[in-house]
Amino acid sequence: MDGIETLADGRSVLKARVRAAPTGGDANAALLRLMAKMLGVPVRDVTLVAGATSRIKRLAIAGDGYKLAATLETMCSEQHEKGEHERAYHRR
Repeated sequence: MDGIETLADGRSVLKARVRAAPTGGDANAALLRLMAKMLGVPVRDVTLVAGATSRIKRLAIAGDGYKLAATLETMCSEQHEKGEHERAYHRR
C-alpha cells in the first residue's frame, strides 16, 4: 500500500502495488488478496467491480463499513507518516 493519491480530476484513490504480472487476471487477484489481508477480511469479501483492464480499479468490500473505514484511515495515516519520515531522511 502506497497511500492516497489525488488524480487530475480531483478523485482520491488508494495506491497499491503488486508483483504479479497483469496477464490472465493475476495482478487483479493479487490486488484482491492484498486488500483482504490489509483490511483483515476474507478474500471472498473483496471483489473487483470495475477496471479489470485499467490501472484504476473499483473494489467492493463486504463487512462493517465503520470498521473498514477506520482500518483504511489507519493504514493511510501510517503510510503518510512513513512517507514523511522517508522524505525528511532524504533531505539530509
